[in-house]
Amino acid sequence: MTHHDTELEHTGPEGTGLEDTGPENTGLEDTGLEGVLAALAADAPPSLLERIVARRVLVPGPLEDLRVAFTDQGVAFLRAGMDERAFTDAFRRRFARPLLPAERPPAGLIPALRGGRPGGLRLDLRGLSAFEAAVLRAAATIPRGQTRPYAWVAARAGNPRAVRAAGSALGRNPVPLLVPCHRVTRSDGTLGQYVFGAAAKERLLRAENVDLDQVAAFARQGVRYLGSDTTGVVCFPTCADARRITPGHRHGFATLADARSQGYRPCLHCRPELAQPA
Repeated sequence: MTHHDTELEHTGPEGTGLEDTGPENTGLEDTGLEGVLAALAADAPPSLLERIVARRVLVPGPLEDLRVAFTDQGVAFLRAGMDERAFTDAFRRRFARPLLPAERPPAGLIPALRGGRPGGLRLDLRGLSAFEAAVLRAAATIPRGQTRPYAWVAARAGNPRAVRAAGSALGRNPVPLLVPCHRVTRSDGTLGQYVFGAAAKERLLRAENVDLDQVAAFARQGVRYLGSDTTGVVCFPTCADARRITPGHRHGFATLADARSQGYRPCLHCRPELAQPA
């Protein structure tokens, strides 16, 4: 037997590194293959599931039933006039997340819909740009029963020159009614566009007791601001303070500059100065 033969004698099964790779030494000896596969197929922790999926509910709205999607971060999507499949498809196209049914709406949703502002309800605005989110926050400050022009929203969002971009952000509002973009109108007093259509926008504003007929009459006269000669304050026509001005003390102005030239100062509540050209 040669030296080479001797080496081969010791490199048989015990010297190949394969001698203990039978079933008893694979790491499966305690659980078995079935146990390992079962462990891999175990349900994910509930907390992980809720971070991945969104939930959907059907709730009553001010005009018709609404479909609402929400995540563990807040309400993310709201639409009317869609069946379940269309809503789910629209949500997935926009957010690329699974959407499952929920047993109940998130706390605070129904009161927020009644009030037309989010209040303490959390909103999930992930996926929006910083400016888009700022536009929605600005629109959310408009009180029920009042309107503001697009230029006002753009300025409140931090970019007075971005009026068109502000309008686009409102048009893509994922949570209308909670963020009341129906309260944003054109500077000439006309309603402008709305995600649910102009007719729905008008119905919502009239339901909030906005006197659209009077606003339209002012617009035809070229009046965009109303001043009180008792307080020396000038407001947007739908401002709560403007509504309290009696006809004998009410003065209309086409521009804020006109009002200021006659000694009027901007209202601290509706802040009409924000709507001035940048």
